[in-house]
Amino acid sequence: MPRQLPGDVHRFVNRTSELGQLNAVLPGEDGDGAPVVVSVAVVAGTAGAGKTSLVLHWAHQVRERFPDGQLYVNLRGYDPAQPLSAQEALRGFLSALGVRADSVPQEPDAAAALYRSLLADRTMLIVLDNAATVAQVRPLLPGGSNCLTVVTSRSRLSGLAIRDGAHRLTLGTLPEPEAVALLRAVTAGYRPEDDLRELAELAKLCAELPLALRIAGERAASNPHLRLADLIAELRDESVLWDALSIGDEEEAEAVRTVFAWSYRALSEPGATLFRQLGVHPGPEFGLPAAGALAALPAVQTRQLLDSLVGAHLLEQTGPDRYQFHDLLRAYAAGLTRNEKPQEEGQAALRRVLSWYLFTAEAARTRLARAKEPVSLPELPGAVRPLDFADYDAAMDWAEREHTNLLRTVGAAVVGEHDVLAWKLALTLWYTQPPSASMADWLAVGATGLAAARRVNDSVAEARLLSCLGMAHHRINAWDESLDCHQQALAIRRTNGDRAGEADSLNLIGLIHLRRRQLDDAASHFENAATLWQAVGSERWAASALSNLATTHYNAGRLEEASVCAQGALAAHRALKNAGSEGNALRVLSCLQRERGELDAALGSAEEAMDIALALRDQIYEGYWLLTLGDAQLALTRPADALTSYQRSADLHRRLGNRSREAMAWYGTGAAYQALGRAQEATHFHRRAAAVHHDLGDSWHEALALEALAEALAPTPDDAGPHRSEALRLIVAYDDGRATAMRRRLAERSA
Repeated sequence: MPRQLPGDVHRFVNRTSELGQLNAVLPGEDGDGAPVVVSVAVVAGTAGAGKTSLVLHWAHQVRERFPDGQLYVNLRGYDPAQPLSAQEALRGFLSALGVRADSVPQEPDAAAALYRSLLADRTMLIVLDNAATVAQVRPLLPGGSNCLTVVTSRSRLSGLAIRDGAHRLTLGTLPEPEAVALLRAVTAGYRPEDDLRELAELAKLCAELPLALRIAGERAASNPHLRLADLIAELRDESVLWDALSIGDEEEAEAVRTVFAWSYRALSEPGATLFRQLGVHPGPEFGLPAAGALAALPAVQTRQLLDSLVGAHLLEQTGPDRYQFHDLLRAYAAGLTRNEKPQEEGQAALRRVLSWYLFTAEAARTRLARAKEPVSLPELPGAVRPLDFADYDAAMDWAEREHTNLLRTVGAAVVGEHDVLAWKLALTLWYTQPPSASMADWLAVGATGLAAARRVNDSVAEARLLSCLGMAHHRINAWDESLDCHQQALAIRRTNGDRAGEADSLNLIGLIHLRRRQLDDAASHFENAATLWQAVGSERWAASALSNLATTHYNAGRLEEASVCAQGALAAHRALKNAGSEGNALRVLSCLQRERGELDAALGSAEEAMDIALALRDQIYEGYWLLTLGDAQLALTRPADALTSYQRSADLHRRLGNRSREAMAWYGTGAAYQALGRAQEATHFHRRAAAVHHDLGDSWHEALALEALAEALAPTPDDAGPHRSEALRLIVAYDDGRATAMRRRLAERSA
């Protein structure tokens, strides 16, 4: 493990005299709220224990000036694979500001707006460390002048100065006395006191860069019996070993390349091999089992080698058996794999780790989505030991922890020319992604997997991925794109004679018709899907089609038919122990019970469905079924409870990016405020719901919101009348029972 350095080492690397220039822009003095860009040669923030970044040390000194606290994020701007996005950083900041993770808006603009509103009345310091581009930074800037934002970067980020009025503070390399003092601090107690001139020469070879100095000092400390002159000579020889890394200034780049190579060459052969292999891992952070797969070694030996890399400051330990690279070191390791060793080593390591993720994700699927068709697995490379999971929660914990790495495996597989692994990883990830995950992230991965399946001419895989892409588009209300994907999948499955797959596509197309209130078309598709599934003996999916048919009949106002289908679906799903589908049948049953006046039973069914959603940790189910729970609570004249349910539903759907259901939750919120006698708030939420449904082209739900808006405005008929007229116009194309009843109701109210 790395040694803890003396506390006074920070005075050498944190440059408090230079950073004191930041005091001039503190809020309450001459500060104007504009960001400050601190340009540094090499970010020295995370490599090694006992070490803080430059700005964090200054931030600690001025913490009293920011009574509402400080926010910090490492943007990983120079990560060789993918820097942290502004949206990811916003999620972390909003969580730190008290917003539940499941309530963070998925849309970047909405998340940034919420972030700025929360900071509007606060005095906080925001530190954006290791930024590469203005696009990473700009969404994280607060809107007011009470907060100070400090950005560190290896770039000048001129756009922030031009457009956002940022102040620029450039930190050069350490002066020679401070560079020498840092070397002395690192080596103190581990070797005899070295000659000052030799220390100065070593510092010069490191270009007086803190990161390079730390690694060079550690190398000297770990070789106490070697003369410093010999170490310097060795360092000079290493300067030609690697020239693939470029970080700007050539002298500084050469210093970093030299010191990295020097430290790398000091590793044992197994340690050096693992270091190279870690460079092909898809993400900067990883666990012990993934490292073991890369190295094809047992856990005990892998952990020992990882500890040696941590001790050499080539790797950082972030938790029990969790590790991460500094982005420069990760780029260096990847460069070694490409340039210094035979390609076969890196390719074999990549295949092993991708196979480990695939097999482990498939093991998670058997807990998280047991009813889904498994992904056929290739031959498992030798020495790779995928994980198994004791229960649903263990699988979900792993899926949440590894979600970012799993997303990156698909692109890594394509780059490594492993197309079969790429489409299998994309498909398995669809089944194992946490319900709170961003659909936008998976859509990109799904498209990559689909292209890989087409390159290997696997039509079965192509149809499955098209089906998943269709469901992903459906969840974000992109119905045209969803329908196109499902129709492509249906054509492939009919050509292949895949009757179960054909039923699946028919059912999914039916859901689009249901969502668009094309109820006769929806019912026809569900009936055909159920018939096909029964013919191939798939009772579980036939019951799902029956549940969807119940929803269709309910929406059309055909309550008796809906009740028969809902009861049949509920009995089938309970017998088959299909918890999620059981919950959906309970949702429909609750709606029917409420309309029949069986209000206590309606509430009980909705609460039972909610228990299932919470047990599954499925926020898609939870958000949707909260609407039904709120309806039951409102019918029981419990508007305060209903308001809580609707607002929670809106939060979840905002996070999931489902604007349609978020607007449905706003509609319910308006109804709850109306029941509480708060017409102004009711009017506000009904307007919001109507506007979103209008944007989405959803005439039916827009008409419902406008009708409710007219009711909230009923005391002023001149205001209410136009909304009723517009609602009547919007539903003219619908001829089902509910539409007929609504037309009659609107006409009566208008009269």
